[in-house]
Parts: sequence; structure tokens; C-alpha cells
Amino acid sequence: MRHLAVALLLTLGLAACGKGQSYQALPNDMSLGNKDAKVTVVEYASVGCPICARWDQEVFPAFKAKYIDSGKVHYVFREMLVGGGSEVTVASAGFLLARCAGKDKYFQVNEAIFASQPGVFETPRETLLDIAKSVGMNEEQFNTCVTDEAAIKALNARVEKNAKAHDINATPTFEINGRKMEPGYHALAEIDAAIENAGR
Repeated sequence: MRHLAVALLLTLGLAACGKGQSYQALPNDMSLGNKDAKVTVVEYASVGCPICARWDQEVFPAFKAKYIDSGKVHYVFREMLVGGGSEVTVASAGFLLARCAGKDKYFQVNEAIFASQPGVFETPRETLLDIAKSVGMNEEQFNTCVTDEAAIKALNARVEKNAKAHDINATPTFEINGRKMEPGYHALAEIDAAIENAGR
């Protein structure tokens, strides 16, 4: 579990480079699955968070097959910035990159960043540039993307709004139809139980 950190502008070599129910998808949210599903699972997470990466690699594939691909759940991902300097820097650049790649490649980029941990913290620019190239971007497009001041401000605003409006102070935090689970790693069986309870 990683606690929230103040959002930082991109450094460390990357410079060269209306409130309703909280579980309803917002215009800037990225999501997967059936938007009309009876159950909405919101994950507040950071691509720079090691625990989030572990969950993404160990639990998400089975969760996706069982709930998203079957149309039983609408999955909403909300961006957060957590941890120390390198984690925040990687997450900031990573989220900017994912959005520049487009909605159809957003989750592909996120998963590539999760999979690149911990190496991405040692060589953030090189690793993220490789990921950018894998989704069809060139180095100039990557540099423009991760230094876009308007996009950085928008990211920081989303993070701050999510933290305050939904009382999120650590990642990953899962919210099932508005009911928050304890922050941290949860096995699929625990998610199963929360989804079952939400359906009642």
C-alpha cells in the first residue's frame, strides 16, 4: 500500500523527455467493460505503485476474464500519484503517455509500465520511451507528450479531486458500487466477496 504524495512536475531527466455517486464513471475516467453492468468496480491506483503493479499482474487477468469480459462489471480506473519522488515521476509521465496513446491503448500502456517495474525506476526515460514506441509513438511525440504543461496540470487536478472528493489516501483502493474496501492488495476471492455483497 502506498500513501499519496504531492504531485510533482516532471523532472529527473524526463523534462527532456458535479459530484454524484462516487462509483459513477466521470468524463475523464478510463474504463473497461459493460457500462450498464449492475456492479461498478473503481480502482484508485498509480502505475508507479509496486503493490498496484503486483495486483495488476497477479489478480487483474483473472478479474478481467471473470467480470469485465463477461459483462458483469464496469471497471473504472482512476489515476493517483503516490510514493517517493521516482514513483511519482514515473507515474506522472506514465499516465501522460497512456493518455497520449489514446483510449484504445490506455490500458495497454498502463500494463506495460506495471510490468516494467522495478527497472522503470532505474531508467525511467528509456523504459517509457520504449513503451511509447511499442504503441506507435516516436521520440519527438513522446517528448512532447510528457512535457505538456496543460496535460500535467490536468493530471494533477484529477488526482487532487479524486483524493478529496472520494477520501482516498492510499493505493490501491477498490470501491465496489461505492463501498470502499480497505486500501491495499486484495486476492480475487476478496474481490469476489465484495462484489457479491454489492449485488445484494
